[in-house]
Amino acid sequence: MLRVHSLNAFYDRTQVLHDINLRVDEREIVGLVGANGAGKSSTLLSIAGIKTRMEGEIWLDGERIDRLPAYERVQRAIVLIPERRRLFPFMTVLENLELGAYLPTPRAHRQRTLESVFELLPILAERRQQVAGSLSGGEQQMCAIGRALMTRPRILLLDEPTEGLAPLYVERLFQLIAQLRDDGITILLVEQNVEHVLKIADRGYVLENGRIVLEDTGARLLQDPRLKTAYLGL
Repeated sequence: MLRVHSLNAFYDRTQVLHDINLRVDEREIVGLVGANGAGKSSTLLSIAGIKTRMEGEIWLDGERIDRLPAYERVQRAIVLIPERRRLFPFMTVLENLELGAYLPTPRAHRQRTLESVFELLPILAERRQQVAGSLSGGEQQMCAIGRALMTRPRILLLDEPTEGLAPLYVERLFQLIAQLRDDGITILLVEQNVEHVLKIADRGYVLENGRIVLEDTGARLLQDPRLKTAYLGL
């Protein structure tokens, strides 16, 4: 479904990704793990079209999309849920959700999608008139996911969704991610909580210093001693 070939990315003159090759098949959860600064978020930003300087190829369903601007990638139903949620804090939960349905096709189905989001995430229905900035961290993350779902995505790119969350919400969030996959959404997940990710991931990639150093099923990666090397440099 999604294929990345020989991806290199740069911040000014500094190269942060080196020949990244990965694939995400339909209805998979693929985990992208590694230490801080390994290049995980840069990979997602490059796929979403937010980075301004990159080399390589990104393909979606046989169509090359790396030359498309970010908004055209969203039109092809690739949706990024960024690190730290990036909600509009002085707008209500409902207003944040409705902004997710700004494209013509999602807008045409907005009410039906909204009902589905409220059914999946009932806390958002309870908080619909509350300003997003007053929500707890876990509730804000649920709102960010709900806003992304309003876009009717085929592929979700999640960047550090459990950052700063209480353990109870971490468990709920991973259950939700697994449910979204079961509902037919393809997921590329960047996360520091490596054990949780690889337990639910169909496959995983390990990044180290901007390079992919391991690739396997989530279960086998959890047992691979080289995973510790990539994280701790041991």
